[in-house]
Amino acid sequence: MTINQIVRNTVERLKAEGKVWTPDAYSETFCAEAKKAGFVVEDCSGIDRYLSLLDKKTAEEIKLYRVRTTAELIRFLISKLSRMNPNEASILVELLSSLAKQMALSIDALHNPEASALAKKTVTILETQGGATQIDLLKQAWINFLSLYDDSFFMKLIPFGSVDATNLRRTIENLKFHEGVPETSDYVKTVRLLVSSLVPSIAPTMDASTIELSRKLQNNPAYVATAECEKELKMAIAMRVALDKESVEEMVSALDILLEKLSAQLIELIERSENSTTEIREVKRDLEALENDKPTDFKTAHKRLYKIASTLEEKVEVLSKDLKVHNEKVTQMGKKITMLEEELAQATQASREDFLTKLFNKRAIEEYLKIKEAEFERHGRSFCVAMLDLDYFKAVNDTYGHDAGDAVLLAFSKILKEEARTSDIVGRYGGEEFLAILGDTELSGARVFCEKVRNHVEQAHFMYQGQRISVSVSIGVAGRSDYPSLKALVNGADERLYDAKRKGRNRVEPA
Repeated sequence: MTINQIVRNTVERLKAEGKVWTPDAYSETFCAEAKKAGFVVEDCSGIDRYLSLLDKKTAEEIKLYRVRTTAELIRFLISKLSRMNPNEASILVELLSSLAKQMALSIDALHNPEASALAKKTVTILETQGGATQIDLLKQAWINFLSLYDDSFFMKLIPFGSVDATNLRRTIENLKFHEGVPETSDYVKTVRLLVSSLVPSIAPTMDASTIELSRKLQNNPAYVATAECEKELKMAIAMRVALDKESVEEMVSALDILLEKLSAQLIELIERSENSTTEIREVKRDLEALENDKPTDFKTAHKRLYKIASTLEEKVEVLSKDLKVHNEKVTQMGKKITMLEEELAQATQASREDFLTKLFNKRAIEEYLKIKEAEFERHGRSFCVAMLDLDYFKAVNDTYGHDAGDAVLLAFSKILKEEARTSDIVGRYGGEEFLAILGDTELSGARVFCEKVRNHVEQAHFMYQGQRISVSVSIGVAGRSDYPSLKALVNGADERLYDAKRKGRNRVEPA
């Protein structure tokens, strides 16, 4: 699988899951798709890509401190630098400066003027102890050099011997120029022009014999001076003319067909018009004459078509005035259609969103469940479903009123959003019951998510009009790979929720 396919899969998955396209959401989904495809992406490997750049002792310290993210790695290295002996750091900087100077002097001895100029500039800055800004600019100059460096000129030497792009001396030693052709010969330039002239100017392709001749000339420019080449050139030129002639005949034939269709359509249009003027009838006669007396070259066809087009242009101006009258009505209809489309989009969004919590409603949740089920059946991508229900919610409504109950539901929905990953889908399934779809997650990971939600709810302060309301949640969770169907999976999560209620509430089942 290519990186482009992984990107397309990432985009399709983001669309299917209805997520907001934030950088974090895209990065997480992209890395998941790359891992699934067995594709190693450097940006998804965390700090592992940096460990090989550090000394063994520092790498072991990083593993000992369990550094996981790039931000943690930066803080660790800053702390380590802060503890470093100033004298030791000064000696290290001096040694590194000396090493950089020697490397620059070595580069200056190579056969590249751009690299030599940069090397001399580097030595000057190191000797004068240039500031951080100068060194940073110099670093960027080296980066630009590497980015723009082009060694494709080596390929021009292929006809004269093997090319080793890593060893300039070996390449020069391997060059073997053809006998009788001096190194300063103009054969190469002449052959390049000759090969270009063999390409047909009109025909889209070349014949096999001309292609073979071009190959011979490119591999051995001296072949141009042989008698055999002269014969092949004559045949190639004749073939080039024949191919161009054949292409011209095909173009003229295509033009005849086009003129025939144009004539038929315009004549039919004119005959249907009730207000045909004398000028339009003249255009009709011109078209009929063009059809009966077909032109044999492009120049004649161009003149006749230009005359017809000029006449039609004058008559089209009258038609344009009539079209402008109707244009305002079309514009008004377009605005009305746009307004209706916006209303439809709003209605569609509302049909997938719970009016109180602004989470997905039951209809949207069931659509996403079907998408996850299709991914499971097609690609084996497992997922888990968590069923969440607020304990004794009826008592909250009875004691504090339905407004308080709505406030609790809204607060609980915010907790769900905070604890859910960008790849998770949460929604209100009905009343005080909520459902979470946890993609690419095994049962153990799903239980961790559920415990985080349960603890968050238990420790949260649910307040309404200055009164604190005690709230807890019971959760049942089930993994797709443990059930034969999607319906059985949802029923399984519901049964685990019932178990949590039966065992005392404020718990996750299976525990």
